[in-house]
Amino acid sequence: MKKIKIRAKKILSKKEPEKGLLLTLKSRAGRGRSGRITVRHQGGGVKKRYRITDFDQNRKDIPAKVLALEYDPYRTAFIMLLEYENGEKRYRLAPDKIKVGDTVICSEKTEMKIGNRMKVSNIPVGTLIYNIELVPGEGGKMVRSAGGTAKVLANEGKYTNLEMPSGEVRRVFQDCYASIGMVSHPEWRYTNVGKAGSKRRKGIRPRVRGTAMNPVDHPHGGGEGRSGIGMKHPKTPWGKPALGVKTRNKKKWTKKLIIQRRKKKN
Repeated sequence: MKKIKIRAKKILSKKEPEKGLLLTLKSRAGRGRSGRITVRHQGGGVKKRYRITDFDQNRKDIPAKVLALEYDPYRTAFIMLLEYENGEKRYRLAPDKIKVGDTVICSEKTEMKIGNRMKVSNIPVGTLIYNIELVPGEGGKMVRSAGGTAKVLANEGKYTNLEMPSGEVRRVFQDCYASIGMVSHPEWRYTNVGKAGSKRRKGIRPRVRGTAMNPVDHPHGGGEGRSGIGMKHPKTPWGKPALGVKTRNKKKWTKKLIIQRRKKKN
C-alpha cells in the first residue's frame, strides 16, 4: 500500500489549487434542511475546498494545455488544470496516463488521443471512454469515478451501445459527447485506510453493528452471545429490507435505454 501513495505523489503537481476555481461548501453533517439527520454516520472531518470541475466542456475546437495534475478532496479521481489559448483556466477530470504539457481538445470529431472529447458516434468500436453524457448538451454524467471506463460496442440508428463498468449494456444518443481513455487513479480501490482517524478526517463517524444492539434499537439486535440476525434477509434499523434490494425507479425514462442489466454479485 505504501507504493500506491508514492506513485500518487510522483504524478501530482506541486502547486496550490487555482484560487478562482475554488468554492467553500458548508458541511451539513448528514442533516437535511429541517435539521434532522437524513444520512447517518456523517460529521466532523477536516476543512476542504470544492474544485469547480468542467464536465460540460463546452469550449469546442479550442486546444487546451495541461498545466497541472491535482488532488481533489471531493472525488476519488485526480483532476487536471487546463489553460485555453485565450488564457482561460478550467478543471477537468484527468484521464489515466495523461501528463503535464499534453494538449487536449473537445470537438465533434477529432484525433483519437487520451483526454480528447468528441461525439460517441465518431468514436471507433472497442474504444475506452469516460465522462459520458446521458442527454446531449447536459455534460458528463456517467463513468466519472477513479479507474472507471466504458467500451463502445456498436452504432445502431440514432443510438450507440456501451458496456458500462458494472457490465451493464446500455444505449446513449449518438449526439452525446464522451472523453477518450480511463479515469485516473485506478489504484484508489486498493488504498489501505490504515486507522480510524483517517475515516474521521474524511467526515465519517463510527458505525455500530445491528447485531451488537438490543432488540429495541435494531431488528438484528438481541440474542445470547454473538448471534446472527435471526431472519432470512437483513433489514435496516427501521425494518425495511436491505442489501440486494432493487432501488431503481421503474418509471425512470432511461429504463428503455438499458439493453442488458448488470450481473449480480455472488
